[in-house]
Amino acid sequence: MESTSIVDSVKNGIIGTIKGTGEILNAVIDTVSDVLGNTLTSAGEVGSAATSAVSDVARGVIQGTSQVGGDLGQAAKRMIVGMLRGTKEVGGEALHTVGSSVSALVRETASVGGDVGGAATNAVAGAIHAAKDVGISAGDAVATAVSSAMSAVGEVGTSTTDAAAGIARGAIRATSQVGGELGGAAKFTILGLFRGTKDIGAGAFRMVGDTAEVLVTETAEVGGSLGAAALSAVEGAIEGARELGLDASEAASAAAAGALRAAGKVGQAATAEVTNATTGVISGVKVVVKAPFNA
Repeated sequence: MESTSIVDSVKNGIIGTIKGTGEILNAVIDTVSDVLGNTLTSAGEVGSAATSAVSDVARGVIQGTSQVGGDLGQAAKRMIVGMLRGTKEVGGEALHTVGSSVSALVRETASVGGDVGGAATNAVAGAIHAAKDVGISAGDAVATAVSSAMSAVGEVGTSTTDAAAGIARGAIRATSQVGGELGGAAKFTILGLFRGTKDIGAGAFRMVGDTAEVLVTETAEVGGSLGAAALSAVEGAIEGARELGLDASEAASAAAAGALRAAGKVGQAATAEVTNATTGVISGVKVVVKAPFNA
């Protein structure tokens, strides 16, 4: 299927369904799944065809949703679900689809002046919701989606710090909704941030600390274990720093400090729990929280 016809098929499918039923969310999932699945089946080779088709599908989703005044963020979330379902039907590589879909959504949202941070957040949430359905690791889905979202956000000139906070909140909420492991979501969110921003300066550690704070705060909101979320955030910071050749102890300290800032706002018991979880040697790194952590 040619590029222009893919865009039009998705756009017109969404618009037509909404005009007929008024239901935008299912329209996005069903239209994207059908068009992508048919395109890949016709192409005969999933890998290269998926790469070229994904951006066209994303453009059709954003254009169609914009024309009917729909919520671009929610459309982004449903698009990822539809993308993965469509790829699954023809044996596609799901993680590749996650990464390319998230990137395309962020770029297309920016092109129509939409909320880029919201699109990134919802795209990550969509990947989490769809992961189990297509048989991929929730952790891999989170890390890939976050990495792709942050990379694309940086390309379109949106604040990566603001986007990171929204993405972290969305990752915890989505994981909670699907009954997933919140600690794992925290770890792979931090790891994805490192991979997506590739910031080798002090800004990386500030972002890690701020994101760890959001992760623990959101975990408290959904009733999860603050100690587990804090420990996992530190583990993700250490792994991410090592991948980029950064100081793992500095990254761990930043994550622990952010987690403790969040715990301090919850109460003494939370502070004790997070302190115990982030004190000592973690993943071979001695974690030292630099006071004052609540500054």
